Amino acid sequence: MTLHFSLLLTSGEVIDSNFEQEPPSFKLGDGSMLPGFERLLLGLGTGDDIEELLQPEQAFGTVNQGNFHRFPVAKFEQLLEDELIPTEVGSMVCFKDPKGFDLSGVVTNISDDSIGIDFNHPLAGKQIIFRARIISVIPANIDAVEVKL
Repeated sequence: MTLHFSLLLTSGEVIDSNFEQEPPSFKLGDGSMLPGFERLLLGLGTGDDIEELLQPEQAFGTVNQGNFHRFPVAKFEQLLEDELIPTEVGSMVCFKDPKGFDLSGVVTNISDDSIGIDFNHPLAGKQIIFRARIISVIPANIDAVEVKL
């Protein structure tokens, strides 16, 4: 499937859009799009347009209170003292989890002895407007070869 799409907050703020770019192609179910968005595309064909309001659980999930953590501020002294890129409430910080994968969080508060980090997806808990225009659909039973001249 090849399509243009955009994601918006209910305020109208555009989160992501490719309407002004080359439309990407992907296979439904390949993991490149969240399942809630893919479900909206099922059954659509070339030239179809869609605009749907998705609830948080259909988009980026609900806010998980277990993803809010507090850490000793001493562990963040270097970040907090960095004059070029100051760490403050709202800053994104990146950690390595025990398996070595990147884990991002947003600073929620800073006190003299601790710092709060929210590890929820930044769009968790938000309703998302999904817009799409289907450019082309290749049936699943057809192997496609793209030829560029």
